[in-house]
Amino acid sequence: MSTGTTTGTGAEVELAIGGMTCASCAARIEKKLNRMDGVTATVNYATEKAKVSYSGDVSVRDLIATVEATGYSAQEPAPPEEPGAPAAGADELRPLRERLVTAVVLAVPVVAMAMIPALQFEYWQWLSLTLAAPVVTYAAWPFHKAAFINARHGAATMDTLISVGVSAAFLWSLWALFFGTAGTPGMTHPFELTIERTDGAGNIYLEAAAGVTAFILAGRYFEARAKRRAGAALRALLELGAKDVTVLRDDGREQTVPVAELKVGDRFLVRPGEKIATDGTVVEGSSAVDASMLTGESVPVEVGTGDPVTGATINAGGRLVVRATRVGADTQLARMARLVEDAQNGKAAAQRLADRISAVFVPVVIALALGTLGFWLGNGVGLTAAFTAAVAVLVIACPCALGLATPTALMVGTGRGAQLGILIKGPEVLESTRRVDTVVLDKTGTVTTGRMTLLAVHTADGTDEADVLRLAGALEHSSEHPIARAVADGALAKLGTLPTPEDFANVPGLGVQGVVEGHAVLVGRERLLADWAMELPKALARAGAAAEDAGRTAIAVAWDGEARAVLEVADAVKETSAEAVGRLRALGLTPILLTGDNRAVAESVAREVGIEEVIAEVLPQDKVEVVKRLQAGGRSVAMVGDGVNDAAALAQADLGLAMGTGTDAAIEAGDLTLVRGDLRAAADAIRLARRTLGTIRSNLFWAFAYNVAALPLAAAGLLTPMIAGAAMAFSSVFVVGNSLRLRTFRAAS
Repeated sequence: MSTGTTTGTGAEVELAIGGMTCASCAARIEKKLNRMDGVTATVNYATEKAKVSYSGDVSVRDLIATVEATGYSAQEPAPPEEPGAPAAGADELRPLRERLVTAVVLAVPVVAMAMIPALQFEYWQWLSLTLAAPVVTYAAWPFHKAAFINARHGAATMDTLISVGVSAAFLWSLWALFFGTAGTPGMTHPFELTIERTDGAGNIYLEAAAGVTAFILAGRYFEARAKRRAGAALRALLELGAKDVTVLRDDGREQTVPVAELKVGDRFLVRPGEKIATDGTVVEGSSAVDASMLTGESVPVEVGTGDPVTGATINAGGRLVVRATRVGADTQLARMARLVEDAQNGKAAAQRLADRISAVFVPVVIALALGTLGFWLGNGVGLTAAFTAAVAVLVIACPCALGLATPTALMVGTGRGAQLGILIKGPEVLESTRRVDTVVLDKTGTVTTGRMTLLAVHTADGTDEADVLRLAGALEHSSEHPIARAVADGALAKLGTLPTPEDFANVPGLGVQGVVEGHAVLVGRERLLADWAMELPKALARAGAAAEDAGRTAIAVAWDGEARAVLEVADAVKETSAEAVGRLRALGLTPILLTGDNRAVAESVAREVGIEEVIAEVLPQDKVEVVKRLQAGGRSVAMVGDGVNDAAALAQADLGLAMGTGTDAAIEAGDLTLVRGDLRAAADAIRLARRTLGTIRSNLFWAFAYNVAALPLAAAGLLTPMIAGAAMAFSSVFVVGNSLRLRTFRAAS
């Protein structure tokens, strides 16, 4: 059954591709798929997957048949959330490791006898043949098999070059050994690096055939291991979720079932130390939840009744009962995994150029090898020397490094980002992070907490702050107004418990009134006190006016006929916002605060966090116009936001950073998603994206430089086939190793 997804213009499917050995293989498959009517495909050599969009009469079976007709295997991978989903593991490396061990054990004495005259006992060359034969046949069999399959389809790949080079060296040696016509004792070789043979058996190249095979197998093995390590972060992300869940049935029974059977609306139990099975809302209990595996934030978050929780996080404290709100592919964990995987399957513009080069590289190299052979023969250096140079050209050519340059860096960079709570949507995003010079910060929920908070308590002479908090907090605890909740939560945080009001009434637009511990209490606007013939003392009136001037809300508190205090409530600035703004400046970005609030509030927040440029009193629908205006002025704009009203601006910006604590619309519109609500993550995300881009560029530079330098050296006869094989293997391992350095990236926060 197809696991393809339907889009507005057709369907999409992801295929697992088998049998690819180099970038030119991926390029061939991609070319064949894209020739089909209504098909657009991207094939990634590093992830060994093809992402295909198709429409019309094309079916998944047709796509698989096309891949198989090209000489490779294809299948739809099982969904990641299914327990039976196949994972690349040690089983895939075992046959490669066995061939490598065989090649190394047998090739070392062959190379040693060829290089060290003291080891060349009588008939040593026949022992070399005995040892080299299994290397060239069994150990090198994957190269020969792939070359044969490709030849049947009229194509040539990296395996063709290796197979032809190794076979030519081995067959030349057989001819020389049995017929002795490849050279004569005492003949000299025109190239410095080729060993002179004086054994009477002619010039044999068994050490080249065995050594090249061993070196290239070693390169393939370490490359495969490194590619697996590069994808480890995504696999770890997919494996984070709980496997079983304890569901509470309507009759009160507890039933343990697989997570896949959980449905939206089910209530489930989470005991201390257990993983939360899926996204949901706490309906009973309170606890601290460790979300570090998803957000990178090490400090547990306190949750209680009504608070949302995320699947795969760990209940670090008390017993919780949670109602499932999202299951399966809709959970935050599954969405994160999809974002990371989509990013890893993408291709940067530079990589597309490398793919085009890889597609024509092998035929060019074969032509170059034949040209080298003809050139040296024409210059009279002899068949042996000409043959040596031609084989070296065949062996040293390596489009693999070009094919691995971008995807391995993307795999490691996006995987490391996922571990830190940073989701990069694709390679195009990396280019944007390099160009941006301005960062627009939405105020509410981004720079500030997005919820009202009790910031200060100003008391009249002789009034105790604890009495103010106890009486006002008790009354406000009965109200659902956001300002009332801020007062109640602030009082609870300081006192722990609050008394229950004996009487309570809401006064629309003004505040609340009631009786607490025998006191007639008023909490609200100054007008509420005036209605009861009370006025604020001058000190409290000044405090209230100063709070209003700073963009905060002033709340008067009175009891028993006397004004006692003024409370300051506001949307509090996040503790880390000022530090985050400093880090964004250090990255060369100019911060701008954007808000729909009045200018006084906006400028107060901007001063607190160190932002000089403020754009205030902007209607939600006009935020995108602000971004366009900045872009029209020559700025490259990054936008950080979390609300529905930020989605259009995030999409318009050159780089959109969506706070993962915000709405789905904002996350969908952003290029980078910050899973935790800490603005410092924005600076970390830009640093990581820029470093990943830098790694891709250095990979591509060295991959191109290797081929530009190595091919002329080989054609000039300055490299033996064995050294060429070692250099070719090293180039791929170097690119993957350079990418793996991204695993050491550390968030500054």
